[in-house]
Amino acid sequence: MDGIEIVREVPLPPEEAWARVTDWPRHARAVPLTRITRTADGFVARTGLGRLRFDDPMRVVESDPPWRCRLVKEGRVVTGWAEIVVEEIPSGSRVTWRELAHVRGVPRVFAGLERRSAHVLFSRVLDEVLG
Repeated sequence: MDGIEIVREVPLPPEEAWARVTDWPRHARAVPLTRITRTADGFVARTGLGRLRFDDPMRVVESDPPWRCRLVKEGRVVTGWAEIVVEEIPSGSRVTWRELAHVRGVPRVFAGLERRSAHVLFSRVLDEVLG
């Protein structure tokens, strides 16, 4: 299954773009019904309402601030990985978000829908944290 790639160019120095995009709790502002808490080696996104909720634990497996970060999704519901790359450009920074995520139990026939949904969601996240 193919993943997604989202690119944003922003008038921020790389260190500031990095600080914003790796401020994990800040990501929750763009994801409805979600709270994010840090862990020793990453974070957990808890999404839901009342008893209808699930955790999406993510572990940072590579980090080279302020240039690159790689996460692994280790949840019972969502699996996959994400990679964030920050590059310096003349006008500021280019931030690239690559992700491959799959909701367990969802048939592969719906991979296109998963991809489109992820693209919309993580575009919102990037716009929120970088704006």
